[in-house]
Amino acid sequence: MTDTVPSNPGGPGDLEQAAAVFTGVRRRLFGIAYRMLGSAAEAEDLVQDVWLRWQAYDRATVASPAGFLSTVTTRLAINAATSARARHETYVGPWLPEPVDTGADPYLGAERGEALEFAVLLLLERLTPTERAAYVLREAFDYPYRQIADIVRLNEAAVRQLVSRARKRVLAERRTPVTEAEQRRLLAAFVAAARSGDLTALEELFAADVTSYSDGGGAVRASRIPVAGASRVARYIRAFAGRFWTGVEVAWANTNGQTSALLSRDGRVFAALTVNASEQGIDQVLWMMNPAKLTAVATVPDRGA
Repeated sequence: MTDTVPSNPGGPGDLEQAAAVFTGVRRRLFGIAYRMLGSAAEAEDLVQDVWLRWQAYDRATVASPAGFLSTVTTRLAINAATSARARHETYVGPWLPEPVDTGADPYLGAERGEALEFAVLLLLERLTPTERAAYVLREAFDYPYRQIADIVRLNEAAVRQLVSRARKRVLAERRTPVTEAEQRRLLAAFVAAARSGDLTALEELFAADVTSYSDGGGAVRASRIPVAGASRVARYIRAFAGRFWTGVEVAWANTNGQTSALLSRDGRVFAALTVNASEQGIDQVLWMMNPAKLTAVATVPDRGA
């Protein structure tokens, strides 16, 4: 495959076939792009770009359309991830991945649900774009090393090293997560304690080194620095409990493979809240409050916690 895009004079029937092929793999393409970028909006834009390229390409020269489309998506995502990293460095306050609804599509186009949870996406931000691509293709989509090597333009031995290094880094920096049921229980208990401002209950839920991240993107009022430590996080949450939770309704949704609380006021979702936890307790509290990053979950129905 090359990056050139020759013209294709195919007629309407040919274009319909091209659309059918693209539709058949679209979920996978979005799954790759989202895991690479951590943004549903950017992933959608990238997949649309792939579709435009697929329309214009000389498709008669493509032996494997699915492989071709995955390659184009990954290469575009590597380039996009490079510029996204630069934007994240100047982002106002902590940057968090944009939540996506996995209630209807638990694996988001993957053979496995890997590289989808918030904790892993945050760790993947520390990898180079090429490392991230190799890890995503292997761990989430089970691509053969040889195919990954073709996609990222490296030899197979180098790709094996990339994946191994990325896997070790993720495992080393992430504690063993609790079960889905326990994560739901801890989140529900956290919401109840946060809403009432119960300092003791909050501290009992937290790991000693818990960190609270608030992503407002500069668009809404939110803490611009992470708050760390069980006692500090508990006091911080209690401090704004009275005004923050007034008139708030809570609905439960499955985002990124884990339970989140959608917080709404006057019928409008203004925050998506979730927690990551291990045997030590809640390790991370993630407050997504940037309105531009809530569109994918703003209308998610209450599926129960």
